[in-house]
Amino acid sequence: MANLIQVISVLLNWSKGVRHSQLMIVFAAVSGAIAGLGSTALIAVINALLAGSSSKRVLLWEFIALCIVIPVAGFVSQALLTMITARAARDLRLQLAHQVLAAPYRLIEELGIHKLMATITDDIPSVTAAITSMPLLCTQFAIVMGCLVYLGWLSWPLLLVVLGYMVVGLFSHQLPIKKSFHYFRMMREEWDATFRAIRSLTEGTKELKLHRKRRNDFISKQLQPAIDGVQNYGIKANTLALAASNWGQMLFFAFIGLILFLMPGILRVSQTALTGYTLTVLFMIAPLSIILNTLPIFEKAQVAAEKVKSLGLSLSRQLPEFAATKAPGPARVWNCLELDGITHTYRTESAVREFVLGPLTLTFYPGELVFIVGGNGSGKTTLAKILMGLYEPEEGMVRLNHKAVTRETIDDYRQHFSVVFYDFYIFERLFGLNEDDIAARADIYLNRLQLSDKLCIDGDRLSTIELSQGQRKRLALLTAYLEDRPIYVFDEWASDQDPMFKQVFYCEILPELKAQGKTVFVISHDDRYYHIADRTIKLERGKIEYDHRAAVARDTHATA
Repeated sequence: MANLIQVISVLLNWSKGVRHSQLMIVFAAVSGAIAGLGSTALIAVINALLAGSSSKRVLLWEFIALCIVIPVAGFVSQALLTMITARAARDLRLQLAHQVLAAPYRLIEELGIHKLMATITDDIPSVTAAITSMPLLCTQFAIVMGCLVYLGWLSWPLLLVVLGYMVVGLFSHQLPIKKSFHYFRMMREEWDATFRAIRSLTEGTKELKLHRKRRNDFISKQLQPAIDGVQNYGIKANTLALAASNWGQMLFFAFIGLILFLMPGILRVSQTALTGYTLTVLFMIAPLSIILNTLPIFEKAQVAAEKVKSLGLSLSRQLPEFAATKAPGPARVWNCLELDGITHTYRTESAVREFVLGPLTLTFYPGELVFIVGGNGSGKTTLAKILMGLYEPEEGMVRLNHKAVTRETIDDYRQHFSVVFYDFYIFERLFGLNEDDIAARADIYLNRLQLSDKLCIDGDRLSTIELSQGQRKRLALLTAYLEDRPIYVFDEWASDQDPMFKQVFYCEILPELKAQGKTVFVISHDDRYYHIADRTIKLERGKIEYDHRAAVARDTHATA
């Protein structure tokens, strides 16, 4: 019962119409109880008819009424809970999506994509599957309760024996169930490892195909152990649950023998009561078996519910960076962007030592073309992520127009940036862009980037994104063009381009953006093009090695 309450609470807490859902669950439970009690009443009618203790005419009408009430009540219960489950699962998935988007980016990196995927694809279905079983469970539970009431009416001394026997049976049944619950928890942990391995499999297919030993090691050391863990713990958990269920059936058969062969010699029980007890206990076997067989579903659902809840708590540990619905973005006019003594520290389990960026103090102005250079691991991308508001500085402050960027204003601040990341992602639709602007400007950029023969744009939908890496980078640049924001960040954009497009990027595209008044940050290793920058900032081990301004840029901002 505790498992069931926790599973329901997860769905209700994440459902928007909580009060409405609570009422629907109450109605569903009542309908299920009516169906179950009706089934018990049907047994009483049949027993009365066999005993000849009531009018056949009255019993006939009772029989007809029960045959109508039982299926109708069962249908209402199942339909209501199906509706609740579908709605709550929808709300749960959407709420998780909103929490992922509202959580700090660094926290998402720490949690790992594999954990998010495991929760969305495995845990939520487990929770909803348990809720879907509720109508059946309510009905069967009501049947058992009704049968016990009827047994007490037949003979209360014998009912006390039944209840004592049931307590002992349930206690012995819970021992293997608790052990199976332990294995369900361990199986769920292996699912995280399995999703991590599957991600490696899908993203590293080319590398695995080209290296036999790497492929064999990956399968034997990462993929297979995770899959074997899911299998082995799943077998142990389900086997113990099945053993407990069948042990419960054995206890009932033993109890029937106890009633038929031993009870007449111990208690004075009439033949009618003995017949009623035997018939009712036989009838109780099916609902009790269903209840016992459903328990593992709720055990698994409880583990899943705990995972969903813990993930939600992790994502909401800090205040959200923006609301689910947001007003239109701010005016993007700015005159000064400052990083004042900012630091950021990487703390990962796999790292040999911590990496510390900073303290850094930098000031930028509109219309600057800034190159951020340095060796691999020097902190260039980390600086860019702090600059664009994806990472929060642990110390120091980011200011825009001399106003501190806070958690309340961070989302507005980010709207100043158009970015092409090194590990960029392309959506199949140009979300967030006005279709009129796309139609007016997209063809020009497609032709210039030599993509017009590769794809077309229908409304906001791209005809394909199945392009080479260099072409995909150009497509990402097209998206940044169409966003038309005041600050651009390019993280190693030219690394996948041929020499011709490198020349176009550095000598045509970047100067044009600067001429439009855009501030452009370029993370690059192409030292042959450093001379076109207004300013070159070199990082080494998280510190500024030098910050050089070109003569023209120095004169321009001398009085800023």
